[in-house]
Amino acid sequence: MSSILALPAGARRDRRHRWKVLGIGVAANASFSAAFSGIPTTAVFMRSDYHLDNASLGLAMGLLGLGIAVSELPWGLLTDRWGDRRVLLLGLGATAAALALMALFAAPTSDRVPGLGLLATGMLLVGLLGGSVNGSSGRAVMAWFREGERGLAMSIRQTAVPAGGGLGALILPSLAATHGFVAVYGVLAILCAVTTLFAARWLHEPAELDAAPASPASRLAAARGPLRNLDVWRVATAIGLLCVPQLSVLTFGTIFLHDFGHASVAVTSAALVTVQVGAGVMRVWSGRWTDRNRNRRAYMRGCCLLSAGIFLALAPVVSMVGSAVAPSVLALAAIVGLLVVGGITASAWHGVAFTELATLAGASRAGTALALGNSFAFMTLFLTPLAIPLLLNWSAWPVVWLGAGGCALLALPVFPRGAAVSSDPAASRSATRP
Repeated sequence: MSSILALPAGARRDRRHRWKVLGIGVAANASFSAAFSGIPTTAVFMRSDYHLDNASLGLAMGLLGLGIAVSELPWGLLTDRWGDRRVLLLGLGATAAALALMALFAAPTSDRVPGLGLLATGMLLVGLLGGSVNGSSGRAVMAWFREGERGLAMSIRQTAVPAGGGLGALILPSLAATHGFVAVYGVLAILCAVTTLFAARWLHEPAELDAAPASPASRLAAARGPLRNLDVWRVATAIGLLCVPQLSVLTFGTIFLHDFGHASVAVTSAALVTVQVGAGVMRVWSGRWTDRNRNRRAYMRGCCLLSAGIFLALAPVVSMVGSAVAPSVLALAAIVGLLVVGGITASAWHGVAFTELATLAGASRAGTALALGNSFAFMTLFLTPLAIPLLLNWSAWPVVWLGAGGCALLALPVFPRGAAVSSDPAASRSATRP
């Protein structure tokens, strides 16, 4: 505390202002997460209100992820060129407008059911515009926080994803059931618009971010760029693989519990809310713990193993229960318990992984690196809802969960046993920042 008081008044204000920047990053991610994680929790109502089958439902939800995936990298490059403020204001404001247009023109009413084409176009547009949020807010956090603080700060920011998804899981299914998708899209548009106003008021960049690198190694890393760094690509690929079990739960968890477990809307909503809240708590804890122990890669290895183990255990449990009749209360409790614990484990690592990714690139190029990681993550969001109906048509739910666990195992070689935490190529500069 005394060292902070010894700083000039302007530096102390900057130290306090970083928490406002983090708050804006949390709000931006939460408002967009309520859309891309919350809308899938309305899957049962979307399927009936839009008159869709499982394959069409998977396509509509998958296009939301595809839009984010293909736009992440261009938005990230623009963020490193234009700055986080301009990109976040443009992208989040446009996302709010796109959701408002969906409420007006792409929501089923008593006398009109929009076709799959209109719904899919709207989902794709929301994804394309919302892809701006992740890289820009992450770069802002990396700019304002120093090495040794970034794991916690980035994990808090990433906590906004399950927090927003949990908010969506809590309110959107009931809104869809009682007021329809006009209310669903309208509420999401309001959330994004309010966050845009907060960003316009408080988000700006510290002047130190554009300073020249302090060492030849830093200059070399900055000149090479994250897209030419093999380690950045390896971690980004692992992020995509680890998202498969997470997104299997988030996109088709409600369908699984409804169709296979014959669970009520209350049970399915409670399960998904628990997943999101639990993931948020774990993200904050893991960020702080890995900051203290400098063991981000070892932690990621543990998440790979634990996620794989839980989903590989869920598959035989589901197989033994069978789907001919509603499972007993005990069997349903076991299925819901494994699904919730697996969903939390498969979502707990995000802040740590994205901190590692941004650290490999350096704070000044974090926008591009974070966008690359998010491109892999949201390409998974596109592919997973498409793959699950195909697996169900070919086999049954146990194969879905076996595939989810297998993808977690495929990410394991990226984080070998005994791997050390990466050092920031711009760490010397960050250490002098107030």
